[in-house]
Amino acid sequence: MVDRHGLVTRHNPVYSTIEASAPLSVGNGSFCFTADFTGLQTFFDAYNAPDDGFPLCTMAEWGWHSYPNAPQDDSQLRLTPFDTFGREVGYGVDETGQEELFSGLRQNAHKFHLGKIGFTLEGKPLALDTCRVRKQTLRLWEGWVCSEWTLGAAPVCTETFVHPGEDTLYVRVVSPLIAAGKLQVSLRFPYGSHKKSGADFTASPRHRTELTHKTSGHIQLERGMDNTRYRVTVGFTGISWDTLPDTGCLSTHTLILGGKSPGIDTWELAFRFEPLHIPVLAGMWDSGEGGAEPYPPSFTRARESCGMFWKTYWMSGGVMDFSGSTDVRAGELEKRLVLSQYLTAIQSRGRFPPAETGLSCNSWYGKFHLEMHFWHSAHFALWGRVEVLKKSLAYYKKILPRARSIAASQGYKGARWPKMCDPRGFNTPSSIAVLLLWQQPHPIMLAELCYRAAPEEDFLREYRDVIVETAEFMESFVHWTDRGGVLGAPYIPAQERHDPKTVLNAPYELEYFRWGLKQADLWLARLGEAPRFGNTAEKLVLPPQKDGCYVAQENCPDTFSAPPFCTDHPSMLAMYGVLKSEKIDPARMSATLDRVLAVWDWKSLWGWDFPMMAMTAYRLGRIEDAIDLLLQDSPKNTYLPNGHNRQTGSNDLPLYLPGNGGLLFAAAMMATDTQGFPQGFTLQAEGLHAYL
Repeated sequence: MVDRHGLVTRHNPVYSTIEASAPLSVGNGSFCFTADFTGLQTFFDAYNAPDDGFPLCTMAEWGWHSYPNAPQDDSQLRLTPFDTFGREVGYGVDETGQEELFSGLRQNAHKFHLGKIGFTLEGKPLALDTCRVRKQTLRLWEGWVCSEWTLGAAPVCTETFVHPGEDTLYVRVVSPLIAAGKLQVSLRFPYGSHKKSGADFTASPRHRTELTHKTSGHIQLERGMDNTRYRVTVGFTGISWDTLPDTGCLSTHTLILGGKSPGIDTWELAFRFEPLHIPVLAGMWDSGEGGAEPYPPSFTRARESCGMFWKTYWMSGGVMDFSGSTDVRAGELEKRLVLSQYLTAIQSRGRFPPAETGLSCNSWYGKFHLEMHFWHSAHFALWGRVEVLKKSLAYYKKILPRARSIAASQGYKGARWPKMCDPRGFNTPSSIAVLLLWQQPHPIMLAELCYRAAPEEDFLREYRDVIVETAEFMESFVHWTDRGGVLGAPYIPAQERHDPKTVLNAPYELEYFRWGLKQADLWLARLGEAPRFGNTAEKLVLPPQKDGCYVAQENCPDTFSAPPFCTDHPSMLAMYGVLKSEKIDPARMSATLDRVLAVWDWKSLWGWDFPMMAMTAYRLGRIEDAIDLLLQDSPKNTYLPNGHNRQTGSNDLPLYLPGNGGLLFAAAMMATDTQGFPQGFTLQAEGLHAYL
């Protein structure tokens, strides 16, 4: 029996200095708050200033905004025709002559910073050089951050957490500065932005903040940004009533809470955020959602709920305990796994697939990339948390009509899933994104993982149309030659280094299509229906190879010898790592892995490449290589003290959740396999489900 409390708490991040590149966050899976060393967002500017800075954001998965006059859909976009085995298919890849429309579709809708919460001193910003960190701890078992720091000579202790059942941030502040009337808490609202911070604090006339209601312990504000509206309810104890403004428009978009409170050294505050009108969520979100009570629960009640949620979370899911190991790598792996479980819990448990930076900040405008959904969320099924995966899997049912429309507009059957999109499911124009293909089998894979974890006939019926229509598109995309079925142009493989006009039989896509078509037949068989797709799967050509190795695609014989082909994702490895294709020769795959390890440009890899390669090594019986790859010292495999996988060298990605999700997935695959871990690793595992 694993001591789960001991396992989790020994990896609590504890800071005694400012860790500006690794701030701590609290959240509930659909709402997230990232804090500096004060426990709030007091030094937002300092943390956000560097190009590679980690912004301090307050974000919710419902928090979408569009600029005025943003295009409502892509119907006016001029498409570029691509020859597709004798017929033309159009894709939105070229902005020339339509730059405004192209960028408008890319930048809108975007996620935005809901409101910056920080400390002020007598109404003025704090100076960084007047503050000192004493101790800041992320208490993983309880789900809250305790920040002990000093302002001048005065101590301040801040406790910060998020309610598990509503989008409410709770804060307790203890300091003698409260009684003296010197310390305040400010809530400042920005205009929405598509940029990394999601915030524009320079556009005051373009948005509206109105204080609509005030009582002795609560105030309510309504926010308006173009067509986006949301409500903020602030609950407080210990705050002087006399300091609160009257109802009306707040022209500075700033609310100051504080004032002199003789004999009081403690404040308790709650900040509840609720959507009122978010246009891109029409039909996708129950706008009536919100707190069951008109005001946020008390601090004490909320803290009890938070503690209960996190204890249940840690006690109920899968667990991997490496205590007792003699190999030092085991301790590092265990720490990364624990922190990754926390980070995916606070960022990736919503009803939409996450953005690559989750709810920490904007990457690609806060939109989600469906080819990353596997790496973000598949691990939940293996770690005994299948209900979390089911929650975002339901998104495919929501946008199935849109996927059908995409396929039909291109002359294909079934449903073709977009790559980069906001909740509506429109395919964001891009020179690459609209041509990617490897996200197509993902709904089949994710649904299969859910079914294996919880086999229920109702679930089979619920996802039948998603599975079948996905397979219908994949089958109709196959082109028939005298060699058999091929995956030919135009498309861009997972390794985004190939001309979409000449690509042929990229091996991961080829084998993933083969697997997905067979799996669709299995799904139909479980429902008592006749098979439809297996014949196509069997007649697909074999993955291309040259000189004893698998190559990136059939028209790329220089995969291992000519730039840029030995850069980016070595995705040919995934067909015997993510998949275990029966069409693969293990000896040839092992030689391919050797070539990748010898010649690949490591700086160009991404965070999920390391667990992907580790899975391939593990299936090949190369267990030491698998561990080395999981923990590879490489720029894109950097893990920060807060547990985030930073993409070092990429200013846009101070964190990268597909890396965390991939790590969890690969480790669970290894832990449930009979090969085990290398000598020096002692593993106790509970509650994990085996992979394919």
